[in-house]
Amino acid sequence: MRIEIEGDASAPGWPAPDCGCASCAPLRRRGESRAPLHVRVDGRPLEEWESTAVPGGLDVRTDAGERLLYGHRAACPEPAPGAVYDAVLLDLLGCPEQLAVLRRAGAVAAHTRVHAVHVDHRVRDEAELARRLGFWLAPVAGPHRTLLLGGSRSGKSAEAELRLAARPEVTYLATGPRPDGSDPEWAARVGAHRTRRPSWWRTVESDALAEVLREAEGAVLVDGLGTWLAAVMDRTGAWEDPGAVRPLLDEAVAAWRGTRAVVVAVSDEVGLSLVPDNRAGRLFRDLLGELNQRLVAESEDAALVVAGRPLPLWPGR
Repeated sequence: MRIEIEGDASAPGWPAPDCGCASCAPLRRRGESRAPLHVRVDGRPLEEWESTAVPGGLDVRTDAGERLLYGHRAACPEPAPGAVYDAVLLDLLGCPEQLAVLRRAGAVAAHTRVHAVHVDHRVRDEAELARRLGFWLAPVAGPHRTLLLGGSRSGKSAEAELRLAARPEVTYLATGPRPDGSDPEWAARVGAHRTRRPSWWRTVESDALAEVLREAEGAVLVDGLGTWLAAVMDRTGAWEDPGAVRPLLDEAVAAWRGTRAVVVAVSDEVGLSLVPDNRAGRLFRDLLGELNQRLVAESEDAALVVAGRPLPLWPGR
């Protein structure tokens, strides 16, 4: 199957006419553009081939019996029963998790060519588009460790989820306390995280960080190290005796170093605020800052997330 993508943008193109957003305006000033979607398959326009409608798209067959799945903009196309596609054209900006669904179903196999289409101002620029597609189209194999640091509401959790969105198997290690009805604000935060992540991710609510890292072989998202540290400090009585928690910190670092999985962990950057005015706050800050440093030293990738933008700290993806 010969696929020629003569335009890959949403209608009416990128930049969109008369759009002055922070994505379209710079492209227009530089005289750069992407044409609306136009695809040829073996020399013929895509729409001329025999196709069958599936939810969210089209199942296309060529004369040679090859199959292509085309997804509409902002849609998550479902594969035809039993189909294994030679190529898929997907709106990954709108639905990156659909690639994981297709991989889980076997509809996207090792030989399947995956193309992102309907690209537009939902992403800031070409560099950000390439960065995201790198995570989704060419995911790294384990072991691979990433630490994402950031302040409260920095977007670090959303960035972690974005990086793993197209993976077919993800273990989500939730280290924070379970909502019990006593704190509506905490319950709302946990609920937002649960709603945002794909339903098929396996969720583990535990402070058994080292155990999960040692046993996992696929992808793991740890959210987050700050709540994990607070939990194990409670468990060991480290608020009064800081040395009691150090064996668990050493165990976590060793498990991070020895994991076979692709791990993305979220942690709080504690060094940019005022010095806490109480002993417990200073102790927590010091221990978490030390843990962050040790994990970054054992990571292939690290970034500081500020206002939703990752700033790389370490060579890597």
